[in-house]
Amino acid sequence: MIISPSRRSKVLAAAAAAVCAVTVSGAMPASASGGVPAAAEAPLLVSLGDSFISGEAGRWAGNSNERRNGWSGTDRAWDPATDDSDPSRVYGASYDNGCNRSDVAEVRSVTLDVRRVNLACSGATSAAVLLPENGGAPFKGEPSQAEQLEDEATGRSLRAVVVSIGGNDLGFSDIITDCATNFLKPFGGSPCAPDASGQVADRLPGVRQAAVNTLADVRTALDRAGHPAGSYRLVLQSYPSPLPNAARIRYPGEKYDRLTTGGCPFFDKDLTWAHDDLVPEISSVLAEAAREGGAEFLDLSRSFEGREVCSTATRQADAAHPPTGGTSEWVRFVTSGAGQGQKQESLHPNSFGQQALGTCLTLQLEQPSADHRCTNTAGQGPTAMRLRPLG
Repeated sequence: MIISPSRRSKVLAAAAAAVCAVTVSGAMPASASGGVPAAAEAPLLVSLGDSFISGEAGRWAGNSNERRNGWSGTDRAWDPATDDSDPSRVYGASYDNGCNRSDVAEVRSVTLDVRRVNLACSGATSAAVLLPENGGAPFKGEPSQAEQLEDEATGRSLRAVVVSIGGNDLGFSDIITDCATNFLKPFGGSPCAPDASGQVADRLPGVRQAAVNTLADVRTALDRAGHPAGSYRLVLQSYPSPLPNAARIRYPGEKYDRLTTGGCPFFDKDLTWAHDDLVPEISSVLAEAAREGGAEFLDLSRSFEGREVCSTATRQADAAHPPTGGTSEWVRFVTSGAGQGQKQESLHPNSFGQQALGTCLTLQLEQPSADHRCTNTAGQGPTAMRLRPLG
């Protein structure tokens, strides 16, 4: 975000606060199903979990530092008739409680004949999904997602349930906050990776168990709703990397343009650790949880390769370069929330990224039940995703 030097100190403080809102973060739009209306007999496709599947940051189509024309056409909530933005145009009623379920969330971007139901909520941990008797609790004014799933699925046909969980159980927000805060220190800042990697190693077993417990309660809720195991697909997915490694960042030299222009305020060592180690480690643990919990696994860890915020293979939008799925970043850059959207949207898949994840899920459900990895096609948009078996 282009900012003058005179405002730099204020921006640094705001950015530090912004990163605190980077949760693996969604109340529902006006209708629970959302998306393109399907025939009454179409089976349900339900998404559960956190922000990476609820649709957080779906308001944005790429990133831009130019305010005119709705930030160069990247603000999908902008109304050219009024020259004003209304986030509920994208998030519906879910904007009121911060669940931020966007109109292009993964489950709403699939191209299948299904009735789409998005129960995921930005900021959710496994406790927001579990049944009450197993520690589940209301979150942001809504019942536990497993409870909601049971109600939605009772008396209706069901095709699949897809789950994204674990990032908030890991404390991803705190980790990223520490990394960015270290970068923003005027003096004495150093990479967070040496300390953070130890914290992650200590927490990953708990993430694995949280995911296993979540899958068990999803199965229990569906059994109560009249859907025995084997009558539907259950998919646990991992997370795409929001950041490139240091070899592929547009802003070399660990300078403040990573904050003021790019929205990626991190040291080289932390970028490489997050991309090369942290995201794959989370994915590996979730794959183990899927096997134990009897679910298919969809590996998304490299689905945004080359499309991450500040990646050399992408560019920000401006008057001469409108946003496109083939050239723009698929991740929301770090923002303070002072001028462009909400802090909690930072480092989440934007509309291009969510459409890409919808394509991945479509491909997964079009294949027989198995574990797969989804990747993109360089230089092409969100519909050009590819699926291959994990072996």
